[in-house]
This record gives sequence, structure tokens and C-alpha cells, in this order.
Amino acid sequence: MKENRQNTPLLLAILDGWGVGEENETNAVYVAHTPNMDRWNRDCPATTLVAHNGLVGLPEGQMGNSEVGHLNIGAGRIVYQDFTRINRAIETGEFFTNPVLNQVMQRVKAAGRRLHFLGLLSDGGVHSHIDHLVALLEMADRHSIDGVFVHAFMDGRDTPPSSGAGYMRRLLEAMARIGRGRVATVSGRYWAMDRDRRWDRVEKAWDAMVAGRGVTASEPVAAVEDAYGRGETDEFIKPTVLLGPDKSPVATVEDGDAIIFFNFRADRARELCHAFTDRDFSGFAVTDRPRIMELVTMTEYDRDFDLPIAFPPVELKHILGEELSLHGLRQLRIAETEKYAHVTYFFNGGREEPFAGEDRILIDSPRDVATYDLKPEMSAEEITDRLLAVLREKEEAGTPYDVVILNFANGDMVGHTGVMAAAVRACETVDRCLGRIREFMKERNGVILITADHGNAEKMRDPETGEPYTAHTLNPVPLILLADRYGKEQCRLRDGGALKDIAPTILALLGLPKPAEMEGENLLEC
Repeated sequence: MKENRQNTPLLLAILDGWGVGEENETNAVYVAHTPNMDRWNRDCPATTLVAHNGLVGLPEGQMGNSEVGHLNIGAGRIVYQDFTRINRAIETGEFFTNPVLNQVMQRVKAAGRRLHFLGLLSDGGVHSHIDHLVALLEMADRHSIDGVFVHAFMDGRDTPPSSGAGYMRRLLEAMARIGRGRVATVSGRYWAMDRDRRWDRVEKAWDAMVAGRGVTASEPVAAVEDAYGRGETDEFIKPTVLLGPDKSPVATVEDGDAIIFFNFRADRARELCHAFTDRDFSGFAVTDRPRIMELVTMTEYDRDFDLPIAFPPVELKHILGEELSLHGLRQLRIAETEKYAHVTYFFNGGREEPFAGEDRILIDSPRDVATYDLKPEMSAEEITDRLLAVLREKEEAGTPYDVVILNFANGDMVGHTGVMAAAVRACETVDRCLGRIREFMKERNGVILITADHGNAEKMRDPETGEPYTAHTLNPVPLILLADRYGKEQCRLRDGGALKDIAPTILALLGLPKPAEMEGENLLEC
């Protein structure tokens, strides 16, 4: 039975990539005309939250990201990230005794087959880290595996756009030191790490890795630098096949080979895994699919994948979504494609299934543009239209939602393009949509909390190089409380908080107890 709770409806708006940075001409959040956010930040209880480093379970100095942010917000505690878990395993030596990794390497060695490492060559720490790849190379050397090949996906989003040649040199230096491994293919993440079923992109990366088709190069650094010469930054490097002295591919994935996908973040690794392992795959023609020995994923990419996992997930109990459900409250999650997994799967601590009383709405992200600077509004207006319509329908049916979790993707997805004018329009779109939502909630005496998962759009240019800045930031994020009964003169949001404090604050606003598992604190003081 639903309990009689206060302060409903309550809406949590997560403005993806909307950080609080220096107020200058490279800060799209500052430059944008955002009268609503400006007014609320000035006139309502507001503070900033830490969204990076150890307070979100990342190594010190490591920028936050959407997965990490939503995990911490939803869990109400510091969630130690897979990145940190793997780092610790390497530091302690436990990595090299990992049973799953050792088993696949033993099988490869015994069969005299080859081992392929797939993943993002980067130290951005969002999807992968080069140190993890180096550890895998060291482990392969301990097993004396002769054929070890790297299919390197280049970053340029969570790292500077043209930094890939430096990462490739680091990899080659590590290979030379270890005495193991060769680079077989090089592909920009735009092709190899799609997450929106743009199979035409994935197919080109597949063709390079499996069929040896694509742009060719004789040396890995040259593959990257040649792409720069074609006007391609790291993210967009066309899938490139490395050729040996005989002009044939250094290596392709063949029957009997094994793969270790070393990305620790799931969402942009799933599509290639489907192509390699799903017998019913129909994204593109895979007539030449190799019958691989095994595909090991570094972390759990999808609960439905029947694949060995090197670092399986840690189950989180008594998170926000679960607590709302246990107390009989109805909740809605809504986002567009690019961030739908974040307000559902990640917000629920890696749980695929909705909790009882939890509904979900997916709004398609635009598919008619290659990059979102060409449509910085994305689907924010459609999200807002659908949200307000559904809230009215539920009211009229006598089954209103008590809590809404909403994500606007614009600040992050457009921020990643590095195009300042587009990022400004993105922020203005979000502000306009929030204004509409505020009017609706105000009429119902509802409560809104506005926050973000990490920074991005507030830093659009690198002050040192002058180049467009496309990565996340180390800046704090806002937390603003909008409710007529919680004015700035009566209440305040305490400073010094982090993302883990949002869920306890929401529970306090709803008059619900905080479970013992939540380490965060209620930030509201009245």
C-alpha cells in the first residue's frame, strides 16, 4: 500500500554535462541565455556537489562520467567504480591471478591460437584505461602466448581530440618493454563504439578486424597521423588495417581465436559483442563471422550475454529506486536514447528490470545527424512534451506519479563535439524546457531538484592549447531546490556535499527514512 508522503510530486532533473566552471567566454553554460537557471540559482536554495575523484568511487583527479554519476546519485553512497576495482587489483597483484582471465589465456596457449585485445586506447578513465591493457599484455607474456594483437579504438572525446598518436606511442613502448603484442587495427570510437544501433558504423570497424578491409597503414602511429592528415580527429579515424611486410593484414580475428574486450564501461561495448557472439544478429551481414573460442568481457556488459566476466558486478541493495518501491511510491524514469540506460540501468545500480511501481519512457535521440552540434536541441523538447502529457494523463486517471527521474542529455552530448555555439544552444534548450516543467510542478505544489552527473559544457576550449575541449571536467555540479515552501530565507542546502547526498535528500523531502546502506546525508537544512 502506498504510504501518505509529503512533497509529491517530486522531480529530479539531471542535466547531463552541466558543470559549474569559471565564468568566461569558453563556458557555454555561462555564455548561454538561461534566465530560469540563473534566477533559481540566485533566489532558491542552491549549492554545488563534487562529481569526480574518490567521492564518486574514482581515483583521485579522475573526472566523473554519466555512468558513475547516475550510479552514485541512485545509490546514495560512494559506489567504487570498476575502474577503481581494476586499478586496485593491478596494484595488489590480484589482477594477475584473476581466474577468468587466466583461464582464457591458458586455453589460448594450449590450443596454439591467438589472443585479441579490443578496447579504447585512452587514459580518459571513462570507458577504459591504457594501464589495464598494459596489464593484460604483461599477463599474456606470463602465459607465453605468441600471437597477441590489439585492436585499438581511439578516443578524442574523453581526451583531447588529437592526442591519439601519443597514446599509440605509449602502447608501442609498453609492447617493446614487455616483448609481447602487435597492433592489428586502429578505429575511431565513432565507428567501433556506437551505442545507438547505427550498425553501418559498427560494420566498418568489424570489417577491419575480421575481414582486413578498410584504410591501410604500415605502422600504428602512422595510421593515426595519416588520419590527422585527412582531417580526422581521434574519434573519427576511419577503421584502419595494419599491414605486415608482405602487405597482408598483421592479424584478423579468425576461427579458434579468443577476444578480451578490456573496456570496463558497458554501453559502448555491447554492439560489437552482439556482432561477435549473437547467432541471431541482424545489424549487418556477418557471413564471415569467425567461430571464436571465447569472448571475455572486463565487466558485465549485459545480463543477457552468456559471456565470461573478469570483474563481475557488486550488487547494491536499498538504493533510491528500491526504497521508493518498497514504500509504495510510483516513479517514472524518462530520457532520450543517449542517456536512457543511465536513468534506468545505472541509476538502479546495474539492475536491468524496473522496480515495482517504476515506469520508463524512452524518447528517440535524433538519428538524422552525424553529430549533435548539428542538432543541439536533441530531443529535449520531445521529452518535455511527453513528460507533461503523461503526468496529466496519470493525474486524470487517479494514478499520479510521486517521483520523476529525468535526464536532459544536451550539455554532455553536444559538449563532446567541442562546438561552442552548439553547446550554448544546447544549454538554452534545456533551460527553456526546465521552465515549462517548473510551471507545471508549481501549479501542483510540487518539488524539483536540479543537478548534474558531471561537468562538460562549462569548458569548451582548452586554455593551454586553444583547441576545442571535448572531455568531461573536474568541476562541481549544481544542486538547486525549487519549491515555494522551501525558500532561500527559510532553508539552505549545505555545502561540501557530493552526488551520494542526493538520494538521502530526496528521501528526507519525501518523509522517508534513510536505509543504513546509504552513506550520503540529507543536505537540506530548514
